[in-house]
Amino acid sequence: MTDRRSGPIFSVRRRPGNPSQGLLNVGGAVFRCALGKGGVTWRKREGDGATPLASMRVLGGYFRADGCVARRTGMTLAPIDAKLGWCDAPADRNYNRPVRLPYPASHETMRRKDHLYDICIVLDWNIAPRRRGGGSAIFLHLARPGYLPTEGCVALSPRDMGRLLPLLSRRTVLKVVG
Repeated sequence: MTDRRSGPIFSVRRRPGNPSQGLLNVGGAVFRCALGKGGVTWRKREGDGATPLASMRVLGGYFRADGCVARRTGMTLAPIDAKLGWCDAPADRNYNRPVRLPYPASHETMRRKDHLYDICIVLDWNIAPRRRGGGSAIFLHLARPGYLPTEGCVALSPRDMGRLLPLLSRRTVLKVVG
């Protein structure tokens, strides 16, 4: 599915019977995905573990150079190094932004031992404008085995991520419909 103004639309809906798993539809192809442990919500808040019910544009992304997932895509991905973090402290001036580690406020480390962010696509949830406490670090990233729940992101298997990356551009919209 595409929209002239926005480009490809990746539509995500909850998987019947499991609110923390979803089905991502791209042009008729359907991929299994993990969603937030809090399910899907239109009223996203920091720490609720829910995936926002929203249309979110793809802003850019990161890759881990020593990762094994193919990263051919229609946009530039920046390498993840050991000093890359993402601030998730609502009171901090860099809330919901990348930061350099070490960082004094609460943050996520982007170079993870579990490799979930080996490919990490930043979605425009609560970026501009940013609402304090409105949720941070909403990404499209790699799923845990068994599609275990995320903290609010959408996550795909490495194989499916590799298949979808070539379709991504800064005009892509990920639409979570519930």
